[in-house]
Amino acid sequence: MDRLKSLFLVQLFIIYTRYLIGGAFVFACIIKIKGKRFTTYSQEDAPLGSAMHFFEVLYQAGLYWQFIGWAQLLTGFLLMTQRYAKLGAVLNFPIILNIFIITLSMDFAGTPFITGMMLAAGLLLVGWHWGELRPLVNLPYISSPSNQEENKPLWAITGLLLFAFTAGYRILLDFYNPFFWFGVCFLIGLAAFLIRLMERNRSKKA
Repeated sequence: MDRLKSLFLVQLFIIYTRYLIGGAFVFACIIKIKGKRFTTYSQEDAPLGSAMHFFEVLYQAGLYWQFIGWAQLLTGFLLMTQRYAKLGAVLNFPIILNIFIITLSMDFAGTPFITGMMLAAGLLLVGWHWGELRPLVNLPYISSPSNQEENKPLWAITGLLLFAFTAGYRILLDFYNPFFWFGVCFLIGLAAFLIRLMERNRSKKA
């Protein structure tokens, strides 16, 4: 496992997986924190047991609806900071597991495939930190290699930029274009990747 954790591309995959899951949580949570519905109109007349009726019930719960949003916001933020990603991974797992079970329980069409992938990613992140999380189940602590990519300031700065853009975009605008949001996030992530590659090339030539 230590050998796997030492591979540059594997570490980058974990970092960008955190950005992806964290960003998706932040993107989806703001509307809950605002106390608004997922849908434009009330779904009170939707069939009992349907996905739309379920979301209407959650919305009508008020405080609980906003609590879900704040929990997702905190989890997304922790994951995207990289520095506090272990705690983010622990908080993420029960949330995404709950979402996955909900999508299985109701008619969400192909959504269980997406939530299933997110659940698998959540398991991957917990597994990545498992050596350090072992004390939670009374097993000995195993430290990670000291020279991890996630500890470099570049990735924390990139995470904060992604978080600020995503949260700001959803807070300031009631309408949104997911392709615009993803495109800007992609460019921020690509810029960080290119900067890191140039840093590695310079260090090899030095």
